[in-house]
Amino acid sequence: MKDFKDIYATPGAFSWNELTTPNPAAACEFYGGLLGWTFQTLDMGSGPYHLIQVGEAPIGGLMAPQPGCEDMPPSWGTYVTVADADATAAQAEKLGGKVLAPPFDIPNVGRMAVLQDPQGAVFQVIAYSPQS
Repeated sequence: MKDFKDIYATPGAFSWNELTTPNPAAACEFYGGLLGWTFQTLDMGSGPYHLIQVGEAPIGGLMAPQPGCEDMPPSWGTYVTVADADATAAQAEKLGGKVLAPPFDIPNVGRMAVLQDPQGAVFQVIAYSPQS
């Protein structure tokens, strides 16, 4: 089996899952009880971010909607690793998809974009920053 961190360096790999919900504490309690997940709460500047862990391995995150998006229904988002978020966003448009959020940087993490396929499914792509 390959090293767990390979998903962060392999274009095309599903690499992160994230739940946006108006009640993160209740979601942590539910998923912790249901799936045995543990959580590490981080201050991301825009509010708490609950890092989802299976054992010691981080597998995703859980957070409240960002300001201006408070009416957003609870939803899971999935991230796919890419080599270049800007090039991938441009290619998505050429193939009939939409760029819902143009590429932007997440400090100390990487560069990501929110895309929609031609059928309407939304997903995120991310080019992770090299880790030392």
